[in-house]
Amino acid sequence: MAKKTSDKNNAPAQQENDKTIKLESFVADSSGEFMTSNHGLKINDDQNSLKAGDRGATLLEDFILREKITHFDHERIPERVVHARGSAAHGVFKVYEDMSELTRAAFLCDPGVETPVFVRFSTVAGSRGSSDLARDVRGFAVKFYTQEGNFDLVGNNMPVFFIQDAIKFPDLVHAVKPEPDNEMPQAASAHDTFWDFISQLPESAHMIMWAMSDRALPRSYRMMEGFGVHTFRFVNENGVANFVKFHWKPLLGVHSVAWDEAQNISGKDPDFHRRDLWDAIEAGAFPEWELGVQIVPEADEFKFEFDILDPTKLIPEELVPVQRIGKMTLNRNTDNFFAETEQVAFHVGHVVPGIDFTNDPLLQGRLFSYTDTQLIRLGGPNFHEIPINRPVVPVHNNQRDGHMRQTINRGKTSYGPNAIGANDPKQAKAAEGGFVSYNERIDAKKIRARSRSFFDHFSQARLFFNSQSDAEKNHIIDALSFELGKVKAVAIRERMLALLNQIDGALAAEIAFALGIHIPDIPLEELNNSVPADADRSEYASLNPEGSLTKSDALSMAGTIKDTIQTRKVAILAADGVNEQSLSKVKDALIAEGAVVHIIAPKLGQIIAKNDKLITPDESFLTAASVLYDAVYVPGGGNSVATLEAHADAVHFLNEAFKHCKAIAADDEAIQVLESTYFFKKLPAEYSQETVLREGVIVSADVKNLTETFIKMIAMHRFWDRENPRKIPA
Repeated sequence: MAKKTSDKNNAPAQQENDKTIKLESFVADSSGEFMTSNHGLKINDDQNSLKAGDRGATLLEDFILREKITHFDHERIPERVVHARGSAAHGVFKVYEDMSELTRAAFLCDPGVETPVFVRFSTVAGSRGSSDLARDVRGFAVKFYTQEGNFDLVGNNMPVFFIQDAIKFPDLVHAVKPEPDNEMPQAASAHDTFWDFISQLPESAHMIMWAMSDRALPRSYRMMEGFGVHTFRFVNENGVANFVKFHWKPLLGVHSVAWDEAQNISGKDPDFHRRDLWDAIEAGAFPEWELGVQIVPEADEFKFEFDILDPTKLIPEELVPVQRIGKMTLNRNTDNFFAETEQVAFHVGHVVPGIDFTNDPLLQGRLFSYTDTQLIRLGGPNFHEIPINRPVVPVHNNQRDGHMRQTINRGKTSYGPNAIGANDPKQAKAAEGGFVSYNERIDAKKIRARSRSFFDHFSQARLFFNSQSDAEKNHIIDALSFELGKVKAVAIRERMLALLNQIDGALAAEIAFALGIHIPDIPLEELNNSVPADADRSEYASLNPEGSLTKSDALSMAGTIKDTIQTRKVAILAADGVNEQSLSKVKDALIAEGAVVHIIAPKLGQIIAKNDKLITPDESFLTAASVLYDAVYVPGGGNSVATLEAHADAVHFLNEAFKHCKAIAADDEAIQVLESTYFFKKLPAEYSQETVLREGVIVSADVKNLTETFIKMIAMHRFWDRENPRKIPA
């Protein structure tokens, strides 16, 4: 009896144990095992796609590449695997002059044609619910609805990428996404798996410099550059081809926020970029970019110290200037976020006659991946019929049926050639607008390999770092110190220091000091673990030439446009008793220059000015924060000044604005508010115009002079010299 009871009591435990045993058969532990395909085939090379020669096109027969990317594309539904967090708007594009000498693309050959566009901006790593201000690459995808079909220029706000071959893309994203055991951290790269991957992959060195720079923290989508990343081809009517790199140049300049500020914005308004874009368009302050191209004749393909097909390299503008050939204006917000922003489907393979591909191995993989990922994300092969994806020209082909088919096709035939339907739809000759792939000669052996011209991983990373201003260099050092400080494994930190030491010794030394460890002496050939199993590792040891170009001004934001305050947000701090005349004069002058002005008060409702006028505040200190504004002004008025001086949030507002290097202005009689801040004692006792424009703080009794100077200060964006200086060798 006792035994029977015991067996009964143990039954749940036994059942649980049986369940555990059954589940174990589904658990995979790859420790010490060979890599295989999903069907058990041992893989010899997981680092390179199969190409026609080491610089040739990627071959469709590469079943390993297709299996790997197909599985990756289908990993998550329905949210995008990458670029999930996005915002978009409609607009138009017009070319400045006829470009037919370079390309037969019709929308680039007629200055009289206005081409509709739809543009989606996005972060890369985070989910749909993450913050706009994560340190991340930003997607910059443009769909041109041309009269020859849709052309998608699917790029980023950085001109290079982490990897050279598309076969590594699933690995990159797996590494940067939240770690699979605990789903943390969200929308952040400061964790072990990402830096473990990067520390094994020297080819990422250049992109890491960009990702750790201020470019990863844009002030606004409207104030960031866009790049096509890859080298494409322009082909003219005569079949003559030139290589081309695409650029988007914002007319408001290229500006960023501070890292501490970004973290605060994420808490105050995680929709900061989305709101900024929407509000600007609603207010009629339409964002504008110029389309630029770098043209390289085919004869010059091998003239550079780097390979123009390597997606981890850029072409410095000093070597090939950017020609600005047209302008894009975003002038209409979406009507429905899901129907447009979420359902839009971009694809680098959507081209028009006159634009063609190159053998960039990352681009080649993307040509396969985009259609595949839309099939799972949008439910089937008819995603092109969703309104936001439809071309503006009629579609005629023999594709039929499928999930959610909307087109009702008439007639008997859905094949070709056919006699019953007069062989319609017919193929178009090149002279009739038919797309003809560029007639590139390929004569090579099938091989999984990386061209030796792709082996230099550090010279352009060094060029980027050397091109930054002192403040920008400091920010890169701080970012790397923060990110690697979050890494728990000391061995990963050490490997990263060894890689960074190949870029710049002073850079690595600063970060080593912050991490409290020494820079290890690891030979180059041991730093690159991304090599085929049978390869001679010394063959893959990264070359580290100096490069003939030591600095490129275009790579720094220090020289960007700083002559406008259009759409800049300015906070005016006020309370009962404020000097309404000063407030109104400054406010009106700022608005006249295109700024957006908000009055911030201790409470909402109305405040009574010194002259008894009623003023309605836009925000209270409870809902507003300095990180949401570009500059701050404190008008006079005894009672208002006394209230602000005693208000902790008002003083904090000013302290934080100063910390983030923003322009600050105050009437002379508001000096006591500034005296309550931590930074007032840091300011020079005597101020000249030169001092004001260097420090970014003006106090004046002359409202006209204050206003004129304040506007110049806001246009300068930030006063990074306020930050603690760090000596970095040039």
